Amino acid sequence: MNLKAVEAHAPQPPLTKRKVFMYQKTDLPNGLRVVSYEMKDRDSISIGIWINAGGRYEEDKVKGAAHFLEHILFKGTKNYSCEAIKELIEGVGGMLNAFTSEENTCYFAKVPAKHLNQTFDVLADMVLSPLITKEDVDKERGVILEEIKMYHDLPQHFVLELLDELVWPDHPLGKNLAGSFETVGQMSEKDLQGFHRGQYISKNIVVAACGKFKHKDLLKLVTRKFRNQAKKQTESFLKFENRQNSPQVKLFRKDIEQMHLALGMHGLPYDHKDKYILNLLHVILGANMSSRLFDEVREKRGLAYAIGSSVKSLQDTGLFMVRAGVDNKKIVEAVKVILEELSKIKKENVTKDEFTRAKDYYLGQILLGLEDTLEHMLWLGESVTALNKTRTLKDILKEVKKIEISDIRRVAGQILNENHFNLSVVGPLAESQEKDLRRLVGVSGS
Repeated sequence: MNLKAVEAHAPQPPLTKRKVFMYQKTDLPNGLRVVSYEMKDRDSISIGIWINAGGRYEEDKVKGAAHFLEHILFKGTKNYSCEAIKELIEGVGGMLNAFTSEENTCYFAKVPAKHLNQTFDVLADMVLSPLITKEDVDKERGVILEEIKMYHDLPQHFVLELLDELVWPDHPLGKNLAGSFETVGQMSEKDLQGFHRGQYISKNIVVAACGKFKHKDLLKLVTRKFRNQAKKQTESFLKFENRQNSPQVKLFRKDIEQMHLALGMHGLPYDHKDKYILNLLHVILGANMSSRLFDEVREKRGLAYAIGSSVKSLQDTGLFMVRAGVDNKKIVEAVKVILEELSKIKKENVTKDEFTRAKDYYLGQILLGLEDTLEHMLWLGESVTALNKTRTLKDILKEVKKIEISDIRRVAGQILNENHFNLSVVGPLAESQEKDLRRLVGVSGS
């Protein structure tokens, strides 16, 4: 298939360009941003087109539209059929994928560097000129409904959906990204076309790329393809206000062989001054096999096969979570031990050795990830879509070096607040277990 490269003959407004350490970032006049990192010693290039609009930008009646639209964009565009989209990238040894999150949708590919032009044209056409036909929407509806059923059948995923409902009640963040049977069931091609028109606009778009290429060459591709996109006003999202003042529990009985639990607390937004401290707290508590929770819950007591913590940051809120899969008969004991570990880290400073290992692990994981063009692109794209700025490893190293042992205890006291505990559990719970879990978390009543 011939590529449809269109030359720009009209005079173009000046671009604003500046180098940010090892990264290059260019802001186009229409608001679209291009950020890149040239990795000359690699043979690949990873490129992503980020849309700064995800599940939290949806109205209730079209909940799941961002995710639905992500599926539909693979079905065909003005210049490429569904088959061509896949073949032009996979046919040269590349990979093509996409994801939808609360705040972003990203379409990305990793290919041998010489195929940059073709790959970018395919991705850009998906974002700019999707067909969004009734036939494709009706067909894909069934696929997404099956996806929702699949995740409901997977307790390790369903427990997270229950947790979101507790942490962000009556808010778009607390509702399933894929939507519900009702919203997906009635979603029309006009709904998706409207969401595309409203959200896939230049000010919401970031093109991020890492690998063997020149920033100026990428910029030419972006300018040619997106030059006709007008500068429109972006739509805001509903901000979240945390009003939780007491612990909450949501229990779901399901006849399965293992209990799945998720204990979540409100975390920190992207740009919070304590975000790196919280990341170190996560490393110490549950990021790896050396962590406190893994050692205490699994190694010493044998209560769980899987146990760990995680951190999620959004523009105005966040989540710190502990999750585990435990023996059906040991759910109460497991939660008790987890709570004891959370209490301990609030009362006593971590050791110097533990603190040093946490710093080294955190920085080492970032360094290892940035060696890969795809991971580096995802890191870069997320930073610019969330903060409109880049972060280098040098920047992070500088901030992490400032952290003191006492900071871990301080942030633990703020985040691991018993009044902000949210516990969700999926499994064959007995009434006595339900009562014990509520009591442990501090929830009164049956």
